Amino acid sequence: MKLNILNSPDDAVINLAHYFVTLAEQSIATNGKFSVALSGGSSPKKLYELLASIDFKNKVDWENVYFFFGDERYVPQTDKDSNYLMVKTALFDPLQIDDSNIFAVETDLSPIEAAAEYTKAITLFFDDEPVHFDLVLLGLGDNSHTASLFPHTEILHDNSASVKEVFLDDQQIYRISFTSGLINNAHHIAFLVYGAGKAEAVHHVLEDNRNIEEYPAQLIFPTHGDVRWFLDTAAAADLKKK
Repeated sequence: MKLNILNSPDDAVINLAHYFVTLAEQSIATNGKFSVALSGGSSPKKLYELLASIDFKNKVDWENVYFFFGDERYVPQTDKDSNYLMVKTALFDPLQIDDSNIFAVETDLSPIEAAAEYTKAITLFFDDEPVHFDLVLLGLGDNSHTASLFPHTEILHDNSASVKEVFLDDQQIYRISFTSGLINNAHHIAFLVYGAGKAEAVHHVLEDNRNIEEYPAQLIFPTHGDVRWFLDTAAAADLKKK
């Protein structure tokens, strides 16, 4: 694990954008493609907008980048809360990404069917090869969740490397999420976390005793790849070891 602690949120986003470009270049040069699982939320939106900007859009061979979603809200793809719609607006449309490079969750199916079909789509993409994403992007909630691995949900104890439906009792909604096993199979994992409101969660996940029920992001421990955290100083403020 490597911590990258930057002075500001913008610096954290810029550093992660450079890391994205480096991994994309290496993967495309080696394998002819770059597979990335995206995260939703306001923090990664800044990253996607930066990657689509004049400063970065020509640094990546986008025709050979394939996009998946580490989790999705169970809403129509046209809904304002859809991760797909957010990324489409911030990244896919500005870069004119071909539809064949985008793997969205089919939220018009039932939650269990949507999860099963997404698992199938991922398996087919990797064909006979092991399912190892080149990069999985993650955020961190103030309750220490990541992707849709929320505290006290059944998915926390799912040992498969797949996609599952998650029902959130407090919100009475479903989400569709990678399991920790699927995330941990990735070659590279990157957390983007900034703001003082995330400092306590960062401390819990990185420095408290293991308690996945309370701090689900502690589940993220890659089996053969690496994980990097891109933090600003405010999000890292409660860490004792930096």
